[in-house]
Amino acid sequence: MSKKNTADKAGFVYSTNPDFQFSREEDNLVETLPPADQRLWIELDKKQRGGKTVTLVTGFTGTEEDLEKLSKQLKNFCGTGGSAKDGEIIIQGDQRDKVLAWLLKNGYSKTKKNRPLLNYFLLGKNSNLLSF
Repeated sequence: MSKKNTADKAGFVYSTNPDFQFSREEDNLVETLPPADQRLWIELDKKQRGGKTVTLVTGFTGTEEDLEKLSKQLKNFCGTGGSAKDGEIIIQGDQRDKVLAWLLKNGYSKTKKNRPLLNYFLLGKNSNLLSF
């Protein structure tokens, strides 16, 4: 059996057209923004973690390798464990102040602590939040 037509990521396994070639989707490589252009949010989270508190850093735009690298630097600075997955950096414990200080010191100037509530944006209850 020929391996000429192998399955692709879209689920195509077989085609009756002998000239059909599976079009390989190129991986969408996201370039990592420089630290000054990164818009990061630092939040405290306890949901779905067995009551344990973690610090979440969200909003990173870049490759998984750069996310892992930043995560490792933050974990080393805070002296705690954590992980990087789904575009988020998870640091064990309430480390918001330390993480914010490290990020600002290392050029991540658009970093904010505690993301504003989305309801305020959707409902327009507090107009001064809209101007940030």
